[in-house]
Amino acid sequence: MTLSVEIEHGLGRFALDVRFAIDRPGVTALFGASGCGKSTTIAAIAGLLRPRRGRIAINGDVLLDTERRIAVPARQRRIGTMFQDARLFPHLSVRANLLFGWRRAPAPVSRGEVDRLIDLLGLAPLLDRRPATLSGGERQRIALGRALLCGPRALLLDEPLASLDAARKQEILPHLERLRDEKALPIVYVSHAIDEVVRLADALVLMEDGRSVAAGPLADVLSRPELRALTGGLDFGAVLEATVAGHDAPFRLTVLHTAGGALHVPQVDAPPGSPVRVRIRARDVAVALHPPEESSVLNVLSGRVAEVRQDDGADAVVRIDLGDAFLLAAVTRLSVHRLGLAAGRPVHALVKAVSLDRDSAALARPGVRAPDAPAA
Repeated sequence: MTLSVEIEHGLGRFALDVRFAIDRPGVTALFGASGCGKSTTIAAIAGLLRPRRGRIAINGDVLLDTERRIAVPARQRRIGTMFQDARLFPHLSVRANLLFGWRRAPAPVSRGEVDRLIDLLGLAPLLDRRPATLSGGERQRIALGRALLCGPRALLLDEPLASLDAARKQEILPHLERLRDEKALPIVYVSHAIDEVVRLADALVLMEDGRSVAAGPLADVLSRPELRALTGGLDFGAVLEATVAGHDAPFRLTVLHTAGGALHVPQVDAPPGSPVRVRIRARDVAVALHPPEESSVLNVLSGRVAEVRQDDGADAVVRIDLGDAFLLAAVTRLSVHRLGLAAGRPVHALVKAVSLDRDSAALARPGVRAPDAPAA
């Protein structure tokens, strides 16, 4: 399943120029500050906005090609869309809200699939209730179910968690993960919350002022130091794919196996062998030439300096090659000088376990590689 997007559009002084492609099922996140064009891009893919120029195709089926004057109407595109606002009918029950679009869809799922999706999203206890009696997270799960029951060939999620508090986000995130894992759909996920992106996405399209400035596998884009102002500022860093090796129950820690060695993190609710994705911020990594003999730091990963980037200020960014992965360390230029850090030098990356909170250690989908996306 492929989704390719190339669109240009103007809204007053705002100019949109976005290009990316998804070449397999998975989640591609559109990430950037408010007003950068994420929702406008979603509207164009859904057919709710006709760009001045562009081309959009799903699995070779062209939905928009302005040069050929092709513009498939939104209702015929078979694209499920979910917004911040659940947009449920207040006078209908949950069951009636779910089935309203299903009965009118051009290619709805089967009755058996209806039951399976209700089970997947945990909606069975809610079917006879009205929207006014539901929490924000419950309403969003219903909106998600309604989008899926129409039999979409792609799913667009436009900041679906933005209006929810932390507790409601934690309620719906596991359902989004199960959807990502079980449905063979290309999913475009709009967000300005980096923790959501790290937890859910396979690929990342980074947007700024209406342009897609970078696109590619999540770990690659997040780890580019030159993009750190756009990918989280002080929170920029690297993403490691790891496996749960075991749990240290008395101390409420989990031991992960990574390309650089063992990594201790606050306890993760996952059995041994489970794949785990860990985001390690560059500011939480220290660099040493020798492993410390007596230290409170539990995580010491061995590697080599791959690159040192220095700017005109006091800071530097060191990229540490761990073999099949890498870390970034934010240090001072003085530290680079005193330690003689240069490409090829063996080093040890020191990471405090307490810096890896539960949001940083987000479960990843097992057995699926991040989809490649062309550079913007």
